[in-house]
Amino acid sequence: MKIERVPLAEPDLRGQEGKYLAACVETNWVSSAGRYVTEFEQRLAAAVDRRHAVAMVNGTAALQMALTVAGVGPGAYVIVPDFTFAASANAVYHSGAIPFFVDVSAEHWSLDSELVEEVLARGDAPVKAVIAVHALGTPANMDPLRKLCEIYNVVLIEDAAGALGATYRRRPAGALGDAAIFSFNGNKTVTAGGGGMYVTDRDDWADRARALSTQARSGARYQYFAVGHNYRMTNVNAAIGVAQMERLDEMLAAKRRIAAVYDRALGNRGDLSPMPRPIWAESACWLYSVLCASRQDADDLVKLLSEHKIEARLFWESLSAQEPYADAPRRLNGTTHRLSGCVVSLPCSSHLTAEQQERVLAVLSQWRGGIIEDAA
Repeated sequence: MKIERVPLAEPDLRGQEGKYLAACVETNWVSSAGRYVTEFEQRLAAAVDRRHAVAMVNGTAALQMALTVAGVGPGAYVIVPDFTFAASANAVYHSGAIPFFVDVSAEHWSLDSELVEEVLARGDAPVKAVIAVHALGTPANMDPLRKLCEIYNVVLIEDAAGALGATYRRRPAGALGDAAIFSFNGNKTVTAGGGGMYVTDRDDWADRARALSTQARSGARYQYFAVGHNYRMTNVNAAIGVAQMERLDEMLAAKRRIAAVYDRALGNRGDLSPMPRPIWAESACWLYSVLCASRQDADDLVKLLSEHKIEARLFWESLSAQEPYADAPRRLNGTTHRLSGCVVSLPCSSHLTAEQQERVLAVLSQWRGGIIEDAA
C-alpha cells in the first residue's frame, strides 16, 4: 500500500474559496479592485481590533509600507530581532533604513527588552523604530517594548506575519503596537495564496499607506503626489482570504489542538524542546517547532522524518551572521546563535489528521538526540 506524504503546513481550503473565486471570474473583478479586497480588509481589522486595514501583495511590502508611512527612511536605524525571517530585515533596507540586530530572550524567543533598552539608551544610532516579531505565532513580550518606545519616542511595529488569532494579555496580536503587519502566504493558518495586510489606528498612516500602495496617484488624472508602489492585493487573492477568515476560529482551534498533542508527547524529553509558552500569550500555534541539541541532530531528525514521508523543515537562523547583513550593527547575547539551525518545524496543517500526527509521533519516539543544554 502506498504511504501518503504528511505535509508540513498546507493551505486548508475547505470553505467557500472556490465559490468566491468563481464569482471573481464571473464578474471580471480579478485585479486590484473588487468587493473582496474591501471585505477582507474589514474582516481583518475587526478580528484584530484595529480601525484600519490595508491589503497588500505580501507581508514584506506591508512591513516596508509600515516603516515608510511612519517616517522611517534613509539615515534611520530599525531594531530587528536577530531570530526572524529575512523579510523583517529586507523591508528595513527597502525603506532606505538600516537594521540594528538585537538578540532574543531564551525564555520566549522574541526581542530581549533589556538589550533593546541598552541600544536605545546608548544612543549611538538614531533608532526610529522597533520591529517586534511574534515568532512562530507567539506574541513577543510587548509591554516592556511599548514602554521603552514611548520613553525614547520610537515607533513600535508588530511583525505578526504568522500570529493572526494570537493574544497577548487578552489583547489581539496586531493591536499591540503603533502598527502591525500580517502575511497570508501559503503556509500561514489563514492564506490568500499570497498577500499581506497593514493595520493601524492612525487615520493619516492608513490613508497614506493606501495611496502609496496604489502608485500615489491623485484622483482620476494621471498625476502623482509621490513615488509610489504597485502593492495592492488582487480581488482574487482577497476572495480566498475572505473565505479563510470565515473559518479562522475553526482553524485556530485545530492548530492549538495539534500543538497540545505535541506538547504532551514531547514535553518531558531532554532531546526535543518545544518552543517556550510564555504566560502572557495565547499562541496562534502557526508552525509547531522544537529545539534540538545541535545542528547535526536537527539535520538528522529532518532526514529521518523525510525517510518516512513526513515533511519537516529547519527553521530560522541568525540574520546578522549572514553575508547580506554583515555590515549591520548588532547587540547579541548568544541566544539566536544557539537556536540557529537547531529548530525543526513539524507537520501542523490545520487539517492534519489524528492518524497523520500519530505517524509523526511514532517516528519521533524512535529518534534520540543529544540532551539540550540551557539555550541561553
